[in-house]
Amino acid sequence: MNTSYTISCLREGNQAAFKTVFFEYHERIYAYVLRKTHSSYLAEETLQLTFIKLWKYRDRLSDEHSLFTQIFRITTTTMIDLIRKEQTQTQSLKNLKQAASTLNKDGAGNNVRERMEENELKTRIAGLLREMPGMQKKVFEMSRLEGKSYNEIATTLSISVKTVETHISRALKFLRRHLTPIILVILTTK
Repeated sequence: MNTSYTISCLREGNQAAFKTVFFEYHERIYAYVLRKTHSSYLAEETLQLTFIKLWKYRDRLSDEHSLFTQIFRITTTTMIDLIRKEQTQTQSLKNLKQAASTLNKDGAGNNVRERMEENELKTRIAGLLREMPGMQKKVFEMSRLEGKSYNEIATTLSISVKTVETHISRALKFLRRHLTPIILVILTTK
């Protein structure tokens, strides 16, 4: 497929062209990130996010650069962002574990450690809420933070109760998936 034609098709939202590009590049992207990071998790995440960004920002694709160059630019910046995020989380967890360990050595500070754990969880949950899609976040906050019933939420937002249930279910899955590692670290420091 001609690069400028493919870029044009992508800009127009042609899903067949997107599918073709995905199948042409996904193995190379995965292999590239795996070679750089030695992490299949980071390779998979980078691959997914690269194509999400490619589709989301397809209108910004340039005719001045090859599609290959633009895709690998997205891949590289995405990989770097994920590595930084992972390093920040790892350091935060390490600091939390060290603080809890120090407090336990004294035999004192159980309440302090519990408050630190609670604050860490609250901070983490607040950060995760910011990552949720708008309606899902709104429904979750109305249910869990404001204490509203599913019927009240459905009426307020003019959506069905089934839609409210779906948003809550997805929000809880999202939180479980992202909170499990931090809860495990907290539990192992006790």
